[in-house]
Amino acid sequence: MKQEIDREIEHLREEIRRYNYAYHVLDSPQVSDAEYDALFQKLEELERNHPDLVTPDSPTQRVGEIPSVGFPTAVHAVPMLSLANAFTEDELRDFDRRVRKVLETEEVTYVAEPKLDGLSVELVYENGILVRGSTRGDGVNGEDVTANLRTVRSIPLRLRSTDASMPTLVEARGEVFINKDDLLNLNEQREREGLRPFANTRNLAAGSLRQLDPRVTATRPLRFYAYDCGRLEGIDVSSQIELLDTLATHGIPTNPLRRICHGIEEAISFYHEFQQMRDDLPYEADGIVIKVNDFSSRETLGAVSRSPRWAIAGKYPAEQGITKLNDIVVQVGRTGVLTPVAVLESVRLRGVEITHATLHNEDEILRKGIRIGDMVIVQRAGEVIPQIVGPVVERRDGSERKFVMPTTCPVCGSDVVRLPGEVAHRCLNVSCPARIKESIVHFVSKGGFDIDGFGVKLVEQLLARGKISRVSDIFHLTYDDLIDLDRMGPKSADNLLRAIERSKKTSLSRLLFALGIPEVGEHMGDILARQLKTIDAIMDAEAADLEGIPEIGPRTAEGIVDYFAQSANREMISDLLASGVTVIDDGEPNDHSLSGKRFVLTGTLSAMTRSEASQAIRDRGGEVSSAVSSKTDYVVVGENPGSKAAKAQQLGVSILNEQEFVSLLGGKI
Repeated sequence: MKQEIDREIEHLREEIRRYNYAYHVLDSPQVSDAEYDALFQKLEELERNHPDLVTPDSPTQRVGEIPSVGFPTAVHAVPMLSLANAFTEDELRDFDRRVRKVLETEEVTYVAEPKLDGLSVELVYENGILVRGSTRGDGVNGEDVTANLRTVRSIPLRLRSTDASMPTLVEARGEVFINKDDLLNLNEQREREGLRPFANTRNLAAGSLRQLDPRVTATRPLRFYAYDCGRLEGIDVSSQIELLDTLATHGIPTNPLRRICHGIEEAISFYHEFQQMRDDLPYEADGIVIKVNDFSSRETLGAVSRSPRWAIAGKYPAEQGITKLNDIVVQVGRTGVLTPVAVLESVRLRGVEITHATLHNEDEILRKGIRIGDMVIVQRAGEVIPQIVGPVVERRDGSERKFVMPTTCPVCGSDVVRLPGEVAHRCLNVSCPARIKESIVHFVSKGGFDIDGFGVKLVEQLLARGKISRVSDIFHLTYDDLIDLDRMGPKSADNLLRAIERSKKTSLSRLLFALGIPEVGEHMGDILARQLKTIDAIMDAEAADLEGIPEIGPRTAEGIVDYFAQSANREMISDLLASGVTVIDDGEPNDHSLSGKRFVLTGTLSAMTRSEASQAIRDRGGEVSSAVSSKTDYVVVGENPGSKAAKAQQLGVSILNEQEFVSLLGGKI
């Protein structure tokens, strides 16, 4: 009987693996979703009744394990190098010229593949079984995210057998990504739940793969395409195209949109062809990767610095479009700042419909010479944020009109002022409905009281129904206040009330940030908390006292004093304390390992947010600054760093990659 059950379980596993291979690798589904689900449920039931027969490579073992406290380091046996970029045909031809010169040949055969906008990972298979999965990290040291990668359905837990023997070692490298439609669906769901939407597919993929709880990762529709290998034992391949075909044969999905190119001109043709088709693809891609096909030629070419000489990324410049600026509307933020926003005739850029773009302030509009009714050039900065480059002056017909900043608030009608030395116009009415809404959203945000589930949509509902009118009202909400709200069930209401209760115990620095005091962000809140210790001391401080604290200038000191001079703000703090909010003295850090060291952060960090990295530095006695100077000790560089990294090099300031930074922190955040 036991043997029969064992055979049935193994038969079901093989069937499911075969259907997974057909779906994810061959893109040719062989059964309906209902049939697949029935097989999967049957396997789950058998394994539940016979837990001793469960194996790590079973298709059921993707649901995620218990949460981790962090990710251990995974060392890549063969470094995962980054790629040099080319943005023009001439730069691609220069690459080809260098390759041909080293190889002493007239023409090189390349393989061109889409460059997906996701997260690079390495999958290690020993004797066909997935034993480890890790992020690229700094190229040498990555993060071990095996438990999370096991939840990705397109990643085989066990390789497929072929007529040849099973390879003894495969270090498959590729991209974890999420389709554009999946991002839209998830964001619609998050907005219904009052949560902030994800910015783009890359952020969603990276964030999903770095969840400490693999069960969260398992709920995200992650996908995987392999594009290369590190070590390879038991497989004899001599070219890129042969490698990709072989990986697919063993069940590892590879992108079917690859092309053999005889010479650089064919590769350039594919570069332009792919640019036209990429908006219609299900995933985001920011270019193509062109690789020398022959492996022996690659060995001859070698690598320079951190990039191989045999490959280059052909990327596309920021895409622009021309559309009409129909209007400029003004939005009011939590500090009363009025921000002009362009209302555009819809224009499609990189697969996204653009209808609005921020214009920042009146000076920016004047500098660019933009008028309402203009035809304007629009681009997606960093392929994400829409921005107006400028007007197409020659297409004006005389009907255009200049924008004038309103003298009264468009929401509450109060006077609008522009303070000396500022570019911003402000509504000074602290009771302005727009200011109240944005203040509450800021108050409950991650850097503030960090109340999970308290999103923008929920704030809007509570304000509209008169359940809250100021931040202290949050701590008086009851089950009855919440249960009647849209998309709020009993469980959600209970969870939110528990999150509110947990948030009542907070640090002084978090409270200061949450209050939205002008010029007081997370860093300044930390400085004030460490120097003055209590909220009463900060409230009663004079401008001269504040200016005596390092990093606090006259403008910041004046903003703090003015904030606490308003009786409404003092009453709000009293109400918070009366509502049960307990403020903990931040005190001095127990760990002084970074005492006296000043850091600047730039680029996107993978294992932590910038806020978490800043807090980790402060917890160890260090300081975080926003600008690089000769007084800076370290610049921590993540992905896509800005000009701060270049300035650090000019000044000779030490630059740390993320792995080096984590090591400096003692290996933990």
